[in-house]
Amino acid sequence: MVKKFGFTFAEVLITLGIIGVIAALTLPSLIQKKQTKELETGLKVAYSLINQAIINANNGAGETLTSKNVEYRQFKSLIMPYFDNPTDCSWGGNKGVTNSIICGGADDSGNEVNIKYKNFSKKSQSISTRYIDDGQFVLKNGMLIMIENEKTPTVYLTADINGASKKPNAWGHDVFTFQLMDNGKLLPMGQEGTDFYNRECSETSTGNINGIGCTYKALTDPNYFKNLP
Repeated sequence: MVKKFGFTFAEVLITLGIIGVIAALTLPSLIQKKQTKELETGLKVAYSLINQAIINANNGAGETLTSKNVEYRQFKSLIMPYFDNPTDCSWGGNKGVTNSIICGGADDSGNEVNIKYKNFSKKSQSISTRYIDDGQFVLKNGMLIMIENEKTPTVYLTADINGASKKPNAWGHDVFTFQLMDNGKLLPMGQEGTDFYNRECSETSTGNINGIGCTYKALTDPNYFKNLP
């Protein structure tokens, strides 16, 4: 007579319990790795898209656009046509409200809400909007582009790489700033020569522009996204 072997109900419960414990231990790590990779890739995509748009805008203008030859709030109209079918958000919000609404902000039901970005350390509940209120538009991939072009020679481009409706919504985490230089080159903020070289990227500062200077480090430090505060 052939004996049949099988698991008892108690053994099945123990096995399922072990599987559950292992999943609970490993799943957060896997999710974190996925999010880290998405942020790292998103930043590189943003840099590439903005840089290519500037190159195309230069060709269209017949000259090299620089921080010196772009007039007040002119840069948005010069560069936006060179992105693929962007959604215009006026100067700073879906209804053109300056200094308050972050374009593209919505809750889970799709209702427009006022998104407030945190700084790099996440110790400030809102950042200064002075560097993102001279033009905003959303790309087809959901990325939000925000411009500072108030005074010559200042042109900053800030990208929320995964859109305003998706967290963490913090400078230096998923929000990164670039600077158009006097020679027309686009540099990641924090690189030598930019306005925030080697500063405003602190894990402890509560300042409302802390994080604006993190972009260069995020692009060059292989462990940057693994060690976000």
